[in-house]
Amino acid sequence: MMEMKRVITYGTFDLLHYGHINLLKNAKKLGDYLIVALSTDEFNWKEKHKKSYFSYEKRKSLLEAIRYVDLVIPETCWEQKERDIIEYKIDIFVMGDDWAGKFDYLKDKCEVIYLPRTPEISTTQIKNDLKTSG
Repeated sequence: MMEMKRVITYGTFDLLHYGHINLLKNAKKLGDYLIVALSTDEFNWKEKHKKSYFSYEKRKSLLEAIRYVDLVIPETCWEQKERDIIEYKIDIFVMGDDWAGKFDYLKDKCEVIYLPRTPEISTTQIKNDLKTSG
């Protein structure tokens, strides 16, 4: 029997858009089981200094409705990545290429892949467009 390939990615996934969907679809293509570590509201606020439009619970239920996503876990601190890789027996760690190089230190634990972002879309862009079109 073939060993199941496990993939993990991290993010806030607020105002879910097709750029997020592309990332999740491409991450899932790399393996059999995709885990999304979703930033909690506290982590977003304390560490990333971002306030999410949607609460953690709402963002989690949106992600769980996407067929590429097998499991959603909370991301509560920057340091948990190494623990998650071991605990969930991760083969491939995936992030958008806007993070290129930032997680290379995990390469001794699993494969690290930076996927290209969908260039013309971002949550920040959506928020700015909504502000200016009002």
